[in-house]
Amino acid sequence: MVKETKFYDLLEVSPDASESELKKAYRKKALRLHPDKGGDPELFKEVTHAYEILSDPQKRSAYDTRGEAGLSDAGGMGGMDPQDLFSQLFGGGGFFGGGGGPSRSPGPRKTKDLVHRIHVTLEDLYKGKTTKLALTRNVICAKCAGKGGKEGAVRQCTSCSGRGVKITLRQMGPMIQQLQQPCDDCNGSGEIINHKDKCKQCNGKKVLAEKKMLEVHIDKGMKGGQTITFRGESDQAPGVTPGDVIIVIEERPHDRFKRQDTDLFYEQEVDLLTALAGGQFTIRHLDDRALVVTIPPGEVLKNDDLKVIHGQGMPSQRHHEPGDLFVRVSVKFPDHIDPTVIPLLEQALPPRQPVEKFAGNITLEEVELDEVDQRQRERASGEDAMDEDDEQPRVQCANQ
Repeated sequence: MVKETKFYDLLEVSPDASESELKKAYRKKALRLHPDKGGDPELFKEVTHAYEILSDPQKRSAYDTRGEAGLSDAGGMGGMDPQDLFSQLFGGGGFFGGGGGPSRSPGPRKTKDLVHRIHVTLEDLYKGKTTKLALTRNVICAKCAGKGGKEGAVRQCTSCSGRGVKITLRQMGPMIQQLQQPCDDCNGSGEIINHKDKCKQCNGKKVLAEKKMLEVHIDKGMKGGQTITFRGESDQAPGVTPGDVIIVIEERPHDRFKRQDTDLFYEQEVDLLTALAGGQFTIRHLDDRALVVTIPPGEVLKNDDLKVIHGQGMPSQRHHEPGDLFVRVSVKFPDHIDPTVIPLLEQALPPRQPVEKFAGNITLEEVELDEVDQRQRERASGEDAMDEDDEQPRVQCANQ
């Protein structure tokens, strides 16, 4: 039995996982959480730290025995940079293909991807739509070519050795916490530029804000949660590859239709006459059409019947092949019928069920069905199971 399972839970493995299972689990999560891929940087650090501990037999033994408190004695609290461990494991940070090994040499670093969410209607996803998205991004300053100042004016910050961050250790009882903070001297840039030598256009920042308009094409049949990617349209920065702009489709709920893949679901109310004797009703579709549905005389629609109209659902995204439209019918009964027409109903409808006869000495008593008021409706649904006097708990003091 291990004392704590936090690190195992982060990697989603059992405490008896083998070394190869740990490595496989870390590889899977690290690739998904890596900041260059738009993942969560903090969670990436936690997962990497967990793998660093569990992949070392001495540290793993100390953790299994005493939890995180035992790592200070085993030298496991300081840790290494998550990016360095990732690079060591994956050959310099290159991402893996399906073959199990490095698919290509490690590429250049990328700026963070920009994620935008577009809320679209079901009509947009049915017909397709092209919309424009305005965004602001950083581009390399053309005047200084991304140097930030005059040639030779930029020098490395000595306080952080050009890393842009300072690492401090804080002891909290038996544990030592490692803190990483931006360098105050260079504001996290890793470089120092004298004020008089800074580029007048970007003020030494190397980049300028630029407004850009993207044309987003929403294809027919797309679903909520799908993404549209614009490669290299994210922020620019000197020495790194621009990240991507990722558009996430958010599908708004519809007031008439419900969607399930390429099928649509619709609820239609029909009057009792149409349900019994046939007729027509219309369904306004998601484009510029209305479907006229005919119920032939002699076909009886029952309440809560489910019918289907083939080929009138959502189009598939790739080939635009339509799904089906399912219609659930509810029958609306009239509030009152003229007693003079009841003989006509008796001719058209099946005969009434006879009154049930009971054997033995049973007294028959005639009663009437009355309308149910709101209070009675709540009682019948169980919402008023507790009387108002019983809503507060009763406390009885015991005599000492």
